[in-house]
Amino acid sequence: MKQRLSDKVNARLERHLPEQRLFLKSDEGTRFVRMRPSTQAGILAGGAVLLGWTVIVTSFFLIGAITSNSSREQTARAQLAYENRLEALSTERDSRTREAEQALERFYTALAEVSKMQEQLLDAEQRTRELETGIEVIQQTLRRTVAERDEARRERATAVAQLENAPEAAALAERLHADAAATAAALSEVLDATALQRDEAVVVAEGADAEIDRMEAMAEVVAERNDRIFGRLEEAVEVSLDPLRKVFERSGISTDAILEQVRRGYSGRGGPLESVTISTRGNPEGVPDLDTQRANRLLGKLEEVDLYRIAAESLPLAHPVPGPHRRTSGFGPRWGRMHSGIDFAGPRGSEIRATAAGVVTHAGWQSGYGKLVKIEHPLGFETRFAHLNSINVSVGQRVSRGQRIGGMGTTGRSTGVHLHYEIRRGGRALNPTTFLNAGQDVF
Repeated sequence: MKQRLSDKVNARLERHLPEQRLFLKSDEGTRFVRMRPSTQAGILAGGAVLLGWTVIVTSFFLIGAITSNSSREQTARAQLAYENRLEALSTERDSRTREAEQALERFYTALAEVSKMQEQLLDAEQRTRELETGIEVIQQTLRRTVAERDEARRERATAVAQLENAPEAAALAERLHADAAATAAALSEVLDATALQRDEAVVVAEGADAEIDRMEAMAEVVAERNDRIFGRLEEAVEVSLDPLRKVFERSGISTDAILEQVRRGYSGRGGPLESVTISTRGNPEGVPDLDTQRANRLLGKLEEVDLYRIAAESLPLAHPVPGPHRRTSGFGPRWGRMHSGIDFAGPRGSEIRATAAGVVTHAGWQSGYGKLVKIEHPLGFETRFAHLNSINVSVGQRVSRGQRIGGMGTTGRSTGVHLHYEIRRGGRALNPTTFLNAGQDVF
């Protein structure tokens, strides 16, 4: 009720005393001091009361001096005292006028600085949009590389199938060569009688040698092709792994612990990738060849990519305010108290989105936070969205990344329309900036 009455008073006074704001920029962010119409009216009323009090006291002083002394000398002294008082008041008035002019000059200087800072903020937002466009291009390139990797994987499977038949062909060629040698030995004993048959056996032997040479050349071609395929696949895997590794490095989370937790709860389609098993016929020791070993190492890397992807999807890496906004307060100590999140200012009702998939555990009023939404995410993470103007989710509801959960407002302990955004894990507040910066490598 008091809030509504205050809003009505400010609305009426705003026609004569518009709201004034003074923006102050520091290393931690941009803040502003707001003078509402009711505050300005209070200051003017206090000044009027002070001036009236001064006039009344002066009047009583003059009346008392005139009534208590009726002589001309007393009247002259009273007049002189009155003139001195007027002169002092005039001097004080001039001093206050100069101070007001100086304060006004400082105010205009501050406004000019604020205007410059706003221009710098607009330039920074433009650069941010350009960077986002560049990231989108990189993601498209990555998707194209992944498609090429899948095509190369299919080509390699075909080549491996062909390579498995190569030992059988070589063995057949060796048997043919042995038969030809035996035939040639037999024909040498009856050379004079079977010259024609000897010539035919030589032709057969030469054909077998040519077949062996052809199979060996084919094996070399297949080996070289496999090497190129493996090389492209390994490069594609490294391209996929690099941005995912950066996500965890920037977020400051133990990669081994997170991946182990994801591996214990692995639920991917088809289960973890299994090692490749290729026939070792012709290899008496049963040791896989180099291509098989290389393929198994590549499968291990692909499984690591999948684990990184699952873990990254569980982290709150998206931006909570998709529309126009500016960051006003950072994470850390502020005014002698710990600021457990970061603040984003924007128009009232601006869309607020979930930064990762999860379950809503709180959707309502909480002291200090005002209208608050809490979302619990996998791997022990929790996000908080405070000072909302409206709430579009309910407790127990499962939300996805990018889903609207409310609108920006100024409820609770707030100095203006903004979003207070927190990330917590195990009850401990984490710096959301590291997650937002890390998310630029993925989203």
